[in-house]
Amino acid sequence: MTDVITVWQRSTVAELSWTTSSGPSGIPVVPLIWRDRPCVALPYSMAGTALSLRGRHVAFSVSAEDAGGRSAVVGTGPVEVVEDLDGSEFVEHLVEQEAVKHPPTRLRADSLIARRENWWWVPRLIVSLKSVEDQRELHPRTRAGDALLVRDRSGRPEVDVVTAEDWSNGSTESLTLWSRGGGLLEGAREPVFVFSHQYSPDFERWERWSRSGSLSGESLLVTGAEGAPVGDSPGGPLPPYGLLERFSNHRSLARTCRSAIAEAESRQAS
Repeated sequence: MTDVITVWQRSTVAELSWTTSSGPSGIPVVPLIWRDRPCVALPYSMAGTALSLRGRHVAFSVSAEDAGGRSAVVGTGPVEVVEDLDGSEFVEHLVEQEAVKHPPTRLRADSLIARRENWWWVPRLIVSLKSVEDQRELHPRTRAGDALLVRDRSGRPEVDVVTAEDWSNGSTESLTLWSRGGGLLEGAREPVFVFSHQYSPDFERWERWSRSGSLSGESLLVTGAEGAPVGDSPGGPLPPYGLLERFSNHRSLARTCRSAIAEAESRQAS
């Protein structure tokens, strides 16, 4: 069995999946190690997501064949969520790791000058896996149409890699899914979330596409859809932003982070 911590450490992209009362979900993340634990350091633009994970079990997965891990693997366990509002833990222990794997962080936080200019990128919410209670290997995502299927198993996320003949943008249709690892999915009309992610070479664009709905047997009744796979490979390629798009995306992200940081500071002061 490939160790999830080893794969997590040497990979460039990964996924974080979880379940709540509103259903399963998941996001693409940069895999980091903090205090010898697998972790992610989410910017404050994702504060709502990070804080909602407190007290939950989550799944940390590396599923892309070309992510650097050589093996696809998922580990599940309880998480700790730490608000690093001044960014001290991120700067001391994580920024160098993230800068190697994520070019936008290299531009925004790889020097003192960059950190001062992009101060809003430094405060983070560190989500770390306190212990790996269960781990298993996955069939890797080897093509753009491969995705992660997330469903609830007694309050804990279960992750499989699936594919479909056509991921249409339609939101009220039934899709037949196939497990990439073989066998049957055997859905019991439970809510599921299916997602994957692709990125541009410079990582300025890193986009998730998803389908949500209920799984009966091998059939997904789609109730929500976001995006669609592009190209042939799971990582893209997505074309990079043009100059104006890059500037607009940067300003929007900075504005969202600053607003969430202000809310966190107000919350801590009260």
